[in-house]
Amino acid sequence: QVQLVESGGGLVQVGGSLRLSCAASGRTFSSLRMAWFRQAPGKERESVATISWSGGDTAYLDSVKGRFTISRDNAKKTVYLQMNSLKPEDTGVYYCAAKTSAIGNFNYWGQGTQVTVSA
Repeated sequence: QVQLVESGGGLVQVGGSLRLSCAASGRTFSSLRMAWFRQAPGKERESVATISWSGGDTAYLDSVKGRFTISRDNAKKTVYLQMNSLKPEDTGVYYCAAKTSAIGNFNYWGQGTQVTVSA
């Protein structure tokens, strides 16, 4: 089992920055592929960024490329999402997710943290 706990959400003005953190426990963190998802009101959950176990392979939703950066610290068992130049459309609940294989769905989820970007 893997437990994930997010933190760092909040209210920020357009153009501002936030850094989300996700602390993991329960399984060897370095063996997990990690990701950040988000869900806006009335919309489906979407993948924002993913990162491989080593941190060497990352992928981003097109709308956040150049503004968001996913990273991980395997020694601290933590994954981060640095969000810059935030826009109102970035508003939503952000979830940390993990999976144990390179293929298939993410099977471990955090409780989510709210990010609100005000105009």
